[in-house]
Amino acid sequence: MAKKRIRIDMEDADGARYDIKLEGNVTREKVLKIFEMMDLMNIEEEQESTPMDSVGAKIWHIVDKFFPMGKFTSSNILEKYEDEYNEPIKLSIISTYLSRFSSKGKIDRNRTGREWTYQTIKIGQHHK
Repeated sequence: MAKKRIRIDMEDADGARYDIKLEGNVTREKVLKIFEMMDLMNIEEEQESTPMDSVGAKIWHIVDKFFPMGKFTSSNILEKYEDEYNEPIKLSIISTYLSRFSSKGKIDRNRTGREWTYQTIKIGQHHK
C-alpha cells in the first residue's frame, strides 16, 4: 500500500504563511482536525464576510431552516443544500462544517452505526 501524503499551504489575513504536511496513516479524522485548526486560525477573516457568501453560512442556513428540531445527517443537509441553492456540494465539505459547528457547541454530534447524526443545540437544552 502506498504511503499517503497531504500537504496544505495557506496564508492568513496577517500574511503569515503555513505549510502543513501529513504523511503515513492519513485518516479522515486527522484531515478534519487540520481543517478545524485552519478554521480557528481564520476566525477574524470569517467574521468579516457577509452572512450568505460563505459555504459555512449556507450550510448553517440549511440546518436552521430545515432542521431546527430533531436529528439529521450530512446526507440530509446535502439534499436540502442542492435543492435550496441549486449548486452541487461534496458530502465531505458538509461533514467538515458540521464537525466545526459541533466543536463550537452549535450542534450535538453522535455516532449512529456507520454515520454521524446531528441535532441543533437550543438554549436550555443542556442537561444538568
